Amino acid sequence: MEHPENSEEYKGLVVNKGIEQPSSVNPYLKRKPKKRQLSVAEFVEGITKGDVTILSQAVTLVESVKPEHQAIAQEVIEKCLPYSGNSIRVGISGVPGAGKSTSIDVFGLHVLEKGGKLAVLAIDPSSERSKGSILGDKTRMEQLSVHPKSFIRPSPSAGSLGGVARKTRETIVLCEAAGFDKIFVETVGVGQSETAVHSMVDFFLLIQLAGTGDELQGIKRGIMEMADGIVINKADGDNLERAKLAATQFRSALHLFPAPESGWTPQVLTYSGFYNIGVKEVWDMVYAYIDFVKENGYFEYRRNEQSKYWMYESINEQLRDSFYHNPKIEAMLQEKERQVLGGNLTSFVAAKSLLDTYFEDLK
Repeated sequence: MEHPENSEEYKGLVVNKGIEQPSSVNPYLKRKPKKRQLSVAEFVEGITKGDVTILSQAVTLVESVKPEHQAIAQEVIEKCLPYSGNSIRVGISGVPGAGKSTSIDVFGLHVLEKGGKLAVLAIDPSSERSKGSILGDKTRMEQLSVHPKSFIRPSPSAGSLGGVARKTRETIVLCEAAGFDKIFVETVGVGQSETAVHSMVDFFLLIQLAGTGDELQGIKRGIMEMADGIVINKADGDNLERAKLAATQFRSALHLFPAPESGWTPQVLTYSGFYNIGVKEVWDMVYAYIDFVKENGYFEYRRNEQSKYWMYESINEQLRDSFYHNPKIEAMLQEKERQVLGGNLTSFVAAKSLLDTYFEDLK
């Protein structure tokens, strides 16, 4: 198109024609061919050989919400089941700032000194606003993240701790099939996730701090009752006496709780993750517990109970998904919600109407 400024009426004003611009795409750029999706047999072979890249791809499939990915993931898990179950699973929880990531770094190096392989599965909290996660646990596990015998996998909670916990349990199966004989599961440290993690581990370790007012707080009772061992971190320097006092108070508090089913008396120890003090004693306690429960049969009993629990959890989740993705229910939901908010319908009547429609549709 000619520039209007070059017309006769604009004397003395000339706009030169520009040069042709080259394409913004590099002509020498070669597009990488799209990666081929591995078959179930290739996934299983790679995992059982300990290939961490294939294991990571399989975990990504497990975490995917796409039905076609889920179908492959479930088949891979099923074929990996015979190779699983031969690890020590340890759940690690604690208040934010208790030093969980630093402790896992130190604990991990300690257990790897004895040989074997370690997988760390960290549940990372997602933002309620943006739904995003930092997934930055690897940056705080500086030594473990570069260790050849470790595998760190953070997973976003994405608002559904139950869903992530189920996927974490399935990831445990894959990691065990890949030859990882120690599994750490780190929680976000907010109530509901502890219960979910407790239902998939052999030993539940609670990390506490001294002087935070938690020692005898009633609200922590649920978490403390789940703990097989409580450890007070940052027991060094000026904080050492406070940590010892906190340990004494926790021991007193534990006496008020009913005896655990396992017959094990939870111990309270102090240590310093930063200075690597008392770490051996913490792991001596974990190994002593595993030996104790294997001897009295509770280890196998607990694993069976956990499998049963996750069967029912999976049923609940599948039913919930089926209900909300039903076309008739999707069409009715907003109208029923509007009626409830307008005060024209009670919540219970609206729920019954939706459920009746759902079950009628299934017939």
